[in-house]
Amino acid sequence: MIQNPNSMRKSTARMMRVAMVVFAYYPADIRVRREAEALVEAGISVDIFCLKGKSEARKEIVDGVQVYRFPLRRKRSRKLRYMWEYCCFISLSFLFLSILFIYKRYKIIHVHNMPDFLVFSSFLPRLCGSKLILDLHDPMPEVYMAKYSIKSSHLIISLLIFLEKLSIWFSDFVITPNIAFRNLFISRGCPKSKIQIVMNSPDEKIFSCSWREYEKKKIDNDEFRIMYHGTITERNGLDLAVEALNMLRNKIPNISFHVYGEGDFVEYFLKLVKKLNLDDIVHYHGQVAPETIAREIELIDVGLIPNKKNPFTNINMPTRIFEYLCKGKPVIVPRTKGILDYFDEESLCFFEPGSVDKLAEKIIDVYNNPARCHDILARGISVYKKYRWELQRQHLLKLVTRLLGLETRQNKKV
Repeated sequence: MIQNPNSMRKSTARMMRVAMVVFAYYPADIRVRREAEALVEAGISVDIFCLKGKSEARKEIVDGVQVYRFPLRRKRSRKLRYMWEYCCFISLSFLFLSILFIYKRYKIIHVHNMPDFLVFSSFLPRLCGSKLILDLHDPMPEVYMAKYSIKSSHLIISLLIFLEKLSIWFSDFVITPNIAFRNLFISRGCPKSKIQIVMNSPDEKIFSCSWREYEKKKIDNDEFRIMYHGTITERNGLDLAVEALNMLRNKIPNISFHVYGEGDFVEYFLKLVKKLNLDDIVHYHGQVAPETIAREIELIDVGLIPNKKNPFTNINMPTRIFEYLCKGKPVIVPRTKGILDYFDEESLCFFEPGSVDKLAEKIIDVYNNPARCHDILARGISVYKKYRWELQRQHLLKLVTRLLGLETRQNKKV
């Protein structure tokens, strides 16, 4: 009697154990959360090793994922502080992974950067035959160039590129979130056959799709509400957004700007708001849960991604674009390569990055031309549909089963 291939695959998956390692907080890191829960839903056991937040438990199960948290806090500070935190976390990860591997025999170690060299914490499991996935969320050299305003010729950048290459070599497979990142890693020596894209699409369990109702979604209130959510750093351009709002305060009645997130630029951002007397327009809400972000998007007129142009933001494709489109909201974005790889000029509301004047012009254009904005939104939603998380999830599971050789074994049995 021939067994059902799907049931065979699921029963085989249940015997599989995966360990994920991430220098971040869980479940706050959304990419890690999506991928971990996708594996659990497929019947694969997942353990996560991560940082411990202030009120979080050292060990707990979160939506089927076993979480082990190390007593370290990430502080946004100088380069030496980052290196000290990295070294401490890698040491703890190496110790715990090595000990638990003896009992749990993880089939896959899935390491999320940054840093890239966190992969070496899985040395013992890798030596004993575990497969190693390196999940390159961001290219570390470009992030450091943008964050610290240093040139590509700097010694630190050369060192980071070397460590990136070494980490990719040590790994069995690499995944990354967008076309520009993949092409960059290939240009630095990663074999094409070793890397694939799993995009940062919103989890529709949290960001339930509202595009079907977007024609009815004009919010019935007196405000023109703009929203930003994400990390608050200098490169993400919140200062440009505040200056643009200052230019528009007398041109758009009851304009308001709602900001969610945290980062090392918060203090400067809030001082600028106060200096320009925009306290009645700009509202800072701090860090909130993804579920809250999803609800707040329902209440806005337009999402804003005011990124400046630098080596990192030029090739980044912000997840927030998909989050706004998923909820049926137009979004204003910078004209950068990472975004143009997916969207053309008629499927998003583009402005020239770094220009306060152009950003202000685009905001008032969206306000004054709702019909045209509606058409652009419709085309943007059609792009988003091609990259929904359900499709990305299926792709991730295929990569995992292929890496483990499960597809070949199942085909032979059938």
